[in-house]
Amino acid sequence: MPHSLTGFDPIARRAFFGRGAAALGSLALGSLGGSARAEFATTAGEVRLPHHAPRAKRVIFLYMSGGPSQFETFDHKPELARRNGQPMPESVTQGQPVAQLQGKPLNIFGPRYPFRRVGQCGAEMTTLLPHLAGVADEMCIVRSMQTDVINHDPAHTFMNTGSAIPGRPSIGSWVLYGLGNEAQDLPGFVVLLSMGEGLMMQPIASRLWHSGFLPGHLQGVQFSARNDPIHYLRNPPGVTVDDQRELVGTINDLNRHFAARLPDPEIAARITQYELAFKMQMSAPGILDFSDEPRHVLDFYGVEPGERSFAGNCLLARRLAERGVRFIQLYHRDWDHHKNIFDIEQKAREVDRASAALVLDLKQRGLLDDTLIVWGGEFGRTPMSQSASDDGTFGRDHHIRGFSMWLAGGGVKPGITHGATDELGYRAVENPVHVHDLHATMLHLLGLDHLKLTVHHQSREMRLTDVAGRVVKDILA
Repeated sequence: MPHSLTGFDPIARRAFFGRGAAALGSLALGSLGGSARAEFATTAGEVRLPHHAPRAKRVIFLYMSGGPSQFETFDHKPELARRNGQPMPESVTQGQPVAQLQGKPLNIFGPRYPFRRVGQCGAEMTTLLPHLAGVADEMCIVRSMQTDVINHDPAHTFMNTGSAIPGRPSIGSWVLYGLGNEAQDLPGFVVLLSMGEGLMMQPIASRLWHSGFLPGHLQGVQFSARNDPIHYLRNPPGVTVDDQRELVGTINDLNRHFAARLPDPEIAARITQYELAFKMQMSAPGILDFSDEPRHVLDFYGVEPGERSFAGNCLLARRLAERGVRFIQLYHRDWDHHKNIFDIEQKAREVDRASAALVLDLKQRGLLDDTLIVWGGEFGRTPMSQSASDDGTFGRDHHIRGFSMWLAGGGVKPGITHGATDELGYRAVENPVHVHDLHATMLHLLGLDHLKLTVHHQSREMRLTDVAGRVVKDILA
């Protein structure tokens, strides 16, 4: 098109439309975060609050994937034991959702293991978890958890993102969006996976730690169990550190040049990520090297040299917390005990020692006060039996009306039990705590108001807790 008809050359036209898009983008950025307006925004896209004084600086979420049975862990039900084998009253279950027990006899299934009172607090816990019993005075056991989703995949999504609909940001991404990353040479949101021994290994999807509609650099980074912790982090043969530093410097100079002409937050985020990636090349491989840990520490956690396990991930979580990583999530799979509830013995052995060691190690190092530990799965298990094996063993189906989790550190009252289910363990009847309430409380302890931490998306203000959630003030220290 001739210049005389437009008054602009092609490059100028592109710059005009680009700058117009940037202006619209800056207007949109000004609407992010509800009350957290653009004055809080950084070039990387975080709003960097907090709204109020935080009690915790970081979260370690010990995620028991598959749904641990509360009746074999933290919810003592003597009446369930007394009525073992009897039909579950229809008045309790009528109209209630079940997963695999549809159309089958619903018989009461008593706890398989004894409970005892532990710690000075006198909490009732299973004998399967002797090491966690030793830290009962640090724990806040919540026996009245509730969720909305009864099947694994959407229930995982709900517990991690506050919605059963895929594509929403994970809680770790929301935390980074609000507070930013303290770590200088590591991601602010790290994900660790372990499997242990077992057959029910449902897949764990990366969308559980995705950033959804938040900026991409806020998503969780999965550390690999073997070799390099992050794929493609190591330079190929013939490429030196100086070569890499020069390449990253040149790319970022170009990005800054474009950012000066087109102030796009995505360009700023790209600069930040290139710089972080280069720093991680130096730091990330060493974070997995436990050679600097004394032998007694490895034994304390139950870490076997050369083996990546839940125990190793707990020790790694402590090392990441020391380095300023904001949100650390450990997924341990195979808690789905439909066929044989006695398989829970193996799961308990895999997580008991290391979970307790993490609590004690953080406390000894002065980190427990500002580190919030959360332990639990996507839902619980039914008080009714499920016969799914030819050998006559019984398991438990999925259950959403009442299950157990525990928290420790980070501003939570230690040595308490909060909430209760009915005498048969079917429904939370005292101080119910919904998943949205758990999320609101976690954010509150980090100094974030779940009602104000919002992003304008699809014509509405979106937040982790959707249109629900309340802070569970009774468990706050």
